[in-house]
Amino acid sequence: MKIAVPREIRADETRVALDPDACKKLLALGLEVAVETGAGLAANFPDRAYQEVGATIAPDATALLGGADFVLKVNAPQARPDGTHEVDSFRPGTMLLASIFPTRNLDSVQRLAARNLTAFSTDCIPRTTRAQAMDTLSSQANIVGYKGVLLGALELPKYYPMFMTAAGTTLPAKVFVIGAGVAGLQAIATAKRLGASVTATDVRPEVKEQIESVGGKYVGIDLNQGASAGGGYAAELSAEDKALQAKLLAEHCATVDVVITTALIGGVFAPKLLDEAIVKSMKPGSVIIDLGADGGGNCTLSKLGSTVVVHGVKIVAPLNLPATVPTHASMLFARNLLNFMTAFWDKEGQRFNLDWTDDILKGCAVTHEGKVVHGPTLKALDPTQGGKA
Repeated sequence: MKIAVPREIRADETRVALDPDACKKLLALGLEVAVETGAGLAANFPDRAYQEVGATIAPDATALLGGADFVLKVNAPQARPDGTHEVDSFRPGTMLLASIFPTRNLDSVQRLAARNLTAFSTDCIPRTTRAQAMDTLSSQANIVGYKGVLLGALELPKYYPMFMTAAGTTLPAKVFVIGAGVAGLQAIATAKRLGASVTATDVRPEVKEQIESVGGKYVGIDLNQGASAGGGYAAELSAEDKALQAKLLAEHCATVDVVITTALIGGVFAPKLLDEAIVKSMKPGSVIIDLGADGGGNCTLSKLGSTVVVHGVKIVAPLNLPATVPTHASMLFARNLLNFMTAFWDKEGQRFNLDWTDDILKGCAVTHEGKVVHGPTLKALDPTQGGKA
């Protein structure tokens, strides 16, 4: 089987789907691996590093994709600057493994189906014990939480830690983290290590111990209904519970220096949690780091991919933060893909085992045999279908 690793064409992307180490392990399974020239350069993996482990370097993306049995990518296929689309270069019947975020990229999904490609999206992999080693959503969210705290430290006109000097003592910054998923927990831990006083909240009360275990103080919300959607995800709140949440956020945001939002519904779309009234109530010089920007943003005033100042509060809404740590982000992403390929690779028969009874494979399959087969994506394409294939 021929594996192809193209260079990512997204403008702000520096990651690569396979690093040389993961490439070496796939070769050991009996697969052939071809990497587009320059694919790993931005992540500090030059062509020679792939050649040294036995991979082939391909000079042309179109030929590379057209000759592949299985394509490994970071992002969903997208339009090229010349107007063509990456999907057009795939041979019908090819398989694809990437972080597609299918409900955000409906055009790409429809193209994948029309091209008769079998596509798997790593961000849709079920959050189970067996699947956690394949979960790119978690491995990359960890980076998002870490970098978000560092951005807050850079933008805040204060120290994070307490300093006692001959000139006087500065009190530690107060950091408030909204959402205690993978990104949120990493943000809490990183802010705590930097010396900040950290509080955090989540609509799922079961995460209280997790927040406290990484150094945060839990700020709870007494909701009228459960808010966990399972798999580590939060469910959308009722109108009444949204009002309770808004009241708590308004009270707490007014007392802190940095607010870091990490909330996503279903791991995909960002609920609007901070409105202009909350921003206006915050102290001058305060900072909001909107880590929900890739999902649309948690703050109504965020300008996605930019920094704005509103009512004296700096609002930072960074996009694609994992790409700012491309070496480690690529290594972790590649290991996730390697674990997926290894789990379903029949080494004896030298084939990929399309076992549709497997929960992981079923959960992350987006297109197959010319159809969209992912329930939430079907619902996004046609809400009247209710997510039925």
